[in-house]
Amino acid sequence: MKKKRLKIGVMGSASGPQIENQEVRERARELGREIGRRRYILINGACPGLPHDALLGAEEEGALTIGISPAFSEHEHLHEYKSPDGQDVIIYTGLGFMERDIINIRSSDAIVIVAGGIGTLNEFTIAYEEGRPIGILTESGGISDSIPHIVEDLCRRKVAPNMVFDPDPKKLLDKLEKVIEKYPLPIHEDGRVVDADKPEPRRTDWWHEAGKRG
Repeated sequence: MKKKRLKIGVMGSASGPQIENQEVRERARELGREIGRRRYILINGACPGLPHDALLGAEEEGALTIGISPAFSEHEHLHEYKSPDGQDVIIYTGLGFMERDIINIRSSDAIVIVAGGIGTLNEFTIAYEEGRPIGILTESGGISDSIPHIVEDLCRRKVAPNMVFDPDPKKLLDKLEKVIEKYPLPIHEDGRVVDADKPEPRRTDWWHEAGKRG
């Protein structure tokens, strides 16, 4: 059977002060290159900024790239959202930013957060709630440098064991590969509720425990 190619969603700052840091932009691009070297598929929100930098790096290494656009059409994507169209495939959801984020995350086997503000925080919380493996590129600014504080101190949750942290893109993907293998994805959208009293082979107790609301 043909081995499945992992789909890695890259999410982070599309605009704002975080994209003015050239060192962070280069690390985002190197993240994309590393995704390409591993023959993974890169998914992003078909947006500018750091996710696009990652896409450019992935394309350097010949990766397949997919963009999940908030727009209804190519015209709206280019002229109203003013977003790039360099992906191999763009899916026009017509759902706007927030609903698009759900499609983006559910299409990915794992996500990587680079810097990020309010929009990226929305993506992070969706991925956390749905039990997706999450890689945080630390020392990149934005919410990426505050995730443990947000999760543990403000939300009174736990940093789940399928979340990994590293400032180096290669090491981060090494760690992410391991948790993707170790912690299978939940099988229900609201698995913390649906699966709570009926153990199933793919249910993971840590996910239920991490998701208990304070």
